[in-house]
Amino acid sequence: MLAREIFAEDARLIDEALPRHLPTVAKEAGDLGAAMRHSLEGGKRLRGVIVRRSAATFGLDPGVVMASACAFELLHAATLVHDDLPAIDDGDLRRGRPSCHVAFDEPTALLAGDSLIIAAFAALARQGENTTAPPVLRVIGEFAELAGAAGLVGGEQADIIAENLKPNAELVEYIHLNKTAKLVCGACRAGAILAGAPDEGLEIISDYGMTLGLLFQVTDDILDVVGDEAVMGKPTGADEAAGKQTYPAALGMEAARQETERLAGQAADIARRLPTEIEFWQSLAELVVTRDK
Repeated sequence: MLAREIFAEDARLIDEALPRHLPTVAKEAGDLGAAMRHSLEGGKRLRGVIVRRSAATFGLDPGVVMASACAFELLHAATLVHDDLPAIDDGDLRRGRPSCHVAFDEPTALLAGDSLIIAAFAALARQGENTTAPPVLRVIGEFAELAGAAGLVGGEQADIIAENLKPNAELVEYIHLNKTAKLVCGACRAGAILAGAPDEGLEIISDYGMTLGLLFQVTDDILDVVGDEAVMGKPTGADEAAGKQTYPAALGMEAARQETERLAGQAADIARRLPTEIEFWQSLAELVVTRDK
């Protein structure tokens, strides 16, 4: 199958599996469960698909790592809920639907995001039902690191602080590496670790993940300037309005486009060194750079 077809099928399977990793919420907790489900609807499932394909690349049935694939999607959804809160980016639209705090309220959205993070760790723990403990513990440890102050949370804080600073290419790269690339890289590593990939293979897939993650974010920066809001399902121009550090702001649009070409070529070159699934990984980079949402 072509990469697009593989991606679509994996995404469908993840959509089916995600509800099984949500907790049962008592009626006394009001709309908390509904808010969590709302926050998971839509989305490309990029990170979950990557976990599955990385496992397959190193010889493991991707179905074995479904719990970990869902964990990455749960965490990603949580970050979007928190990003959209008025205290951070104040986004009213996400994936073509009202953001969680708009559909419900701010306290419910905050707690829904928190609950999704906890559900992500619970999903990783369930990975131990069909995988030996050492690789699962390693994945949990890396997941915690990339999600915290040394990764996503630190990147978000830097992003907030940087709104009051002049555009700076080095600062942009730091923010994008931590807010986006580390989670993509972590998804690559999780599938490979659970599959028992050798050190050399793990290094290659890690390099690919960091490159693809940066490519995804540079493309996202560009789409925020030139994208179609109706297609993207969220407002455009928000980064500039908020004074965000982006590649177009720091480098200019033409240089940002050139950076996507460089990163896409780099990702394709790295993919050639993988043991299998080479065509998928090369095509995935192309899908990222040509996406419209």
